[in-house]
Amino acid sequence: MLNIVLFGPPGAGKGTQSEKLIERYNIEHISTGDLFRKHLGEGTDLGKLARKYMDEGNLVPDEVVIGMVDEKINGSLDAKGVIFDGFPRTVAQAKALDSLLEKKGTSISGMVALQVPEEELKTRIKERGKTSGRSDDQDDEKIKNRIRVYNDETLPVANYYDMQGKLSKIHGVGAIDEIFQKICTVVDKY
Repeated sequence: MLNIVLFGPPGAGKGTQSEKLIERYNIEHISTGDLFRKHLGEGTDLGKLARKYMDEGNLVPDEVVIGMVDEKINGSLDAKGVIFDGFPRTVAQAKALDSLLEKKGTSISGMVALQVPEEELKTRIKERGKTSGRSDDQDDEKIKNRIRVYNDETLPVANYYDMQGKLSKIHGVGAIDEIFQKICTVVDKY
């Protein structure tokens, strides 16, 4: 299986590039953001709990996220592969994901990390906020907090996969298709 972690800070373009990768490689998409929105939209208890954390710009606790991801993976076992978009967000989640995949006879093929300067991230998030309907995309303090949380808690995940020889860094500024071609050059080597 081709299992890719698409990684980067909020506003790096993970969602945009995920769509293109799914189409090109015919792989399943697991986005914790999508999973959360599904639960939020359905008004489940998990959705209400996730909303509390997300509205504060914080990460949803690992045990909640990992349970949701495990359920989604179980429904994707016949796929050619999976792209993980926005997950794992902590080293503990990365280790849990590795354990889950190992039990299913597969592993992470590689991590593609989109690198984008902080000012560009803020601009992109604010622009996305005009159409996303997400309150956290429109509030400067929440945006700053999300980037801080990424730098403090999520960025170490890249080091985790780098130590496994699975990290590839891509400059995430430029034309969408140019960035996509850079990503494909890396993914084609997996």
